[in-house]
Amino acid sequence: MDSNNNMSGSRQKSERGPQFWKIARVTCQLAGTVDIAFFFMFHFLGSPILAWINVVSVAMYVAAYYALKRKQNRFAVRLIWIEVIVHSALGTVIIGWGSGFHYYLLMFIPVLFMTMPLRSAVFSLIGLWGYYIGLDVLMWFMEPVQPISSGALLGVHLFNLSVVFGMFSYLAYFYLGMVLSAQHKLRRLATVDSLTRLFNRRQGSFLAEKEISRFRRSGQPVAFMLLDVDHFKTINDRYGHEMGDRILAEIGKLIPAQLRTQDLVARWGGEEFLIILPGSDIDSAMVSAERVREALSSHDWKAATGITMTVTVSVGVSELCKSDNMASVISRADQALYRGKAGGRNRVEPEEVSA
Repeated sequence: MDSNNNMSGSRQKSERGPQFWKIARVTCQLAGTVDIAFFFMFHFLGSPILAWINVVSVAMYVAAYYALKRKQNRFAVRLIWIEVIVHSALGTVIIGWGSGFHYYLLMFIPVLFMTMPLRSAVFSLIGLWGYYIGLDVLMWFMEPVQPISSGALLGVHLFNLSVVFGMFSYLAYFYLGMVLSAQHKLRRLATVDSLTRLFNRRQGSFLAEKEISRFRRSGQPVAFMLLDVDHFKTINDRYGHEMGDRILAEIGKLIPAQLRTQDLVARWGGEEFLIILPGSDIDSAMVSAERVREALSSHDWKAATGITMTVTVSVGVSELCKSDNMASVISRADQALYRGKAGGRNRVEPEEVSA
């Protein structure tokens, strides 16, 4: 069970890793810039020790940045950890707790959970908390090594507080973007067929029910088309399933191009597609179906498949009636489709009109 959890955690980190390491490189640039500012600030404030410490810090961030670019992520993280922990301690010990250098330690809290398995992150968090408390307690019992004036200390404190506030805000914005991106991907996975980029059957059913409900409220006509690729099994047997997938992907582009923007297309099954035409009666739906059939049969399939071939489809068309539900109206389109198959394929067939 633990191994499964670890594998799952590794997969999650690998998926979001590139984004995180990209933001880590930006953070190195920002932190290096802040340390350059510190170099001049502490020379001006008369604290040369801290000024030259920042030169070392800049060098470490430059090294971490290039390590991240070379995907030496662990080495880069160690460098950043060492820099922040040592720099925070030295800044606090040299000019006092009021300088606010300890705030930088808090930046590691969200980063821990982004770069480590949960158990390691929890132990590291406890260690970070102990280090933070220890530094706080230490400064209760010792005076700063190289104190600066109260006004200068306040300036350094506000500067550090502002930098950490800004970095936290930036990280929060990044994490929010990552969550929204993940939600968008999950929504697409739940509603879109990965091969054809059309709606999947589940979403097609949902949209069909939605249009049926709208029909019952407004009385506006709704037509349905069920489209099936002719001799698709023969294509798979002759050219292979990869070729079949290429054809289905190309069909996923061609069908919507022949329809209106409000028309809805879903992959209904293997080589079968459901098309919902809001505001269309049987006659206009037949015209649309014929346009789709003609576009597919006359398409230059060699450009998409590399092989000279003809791909045709049979289409069954039905119109929603007051007594219909989704199953019944699609069933009539399905019956019409198979009459088209029996009648020679590569044709559009309307539903049978009951006497």
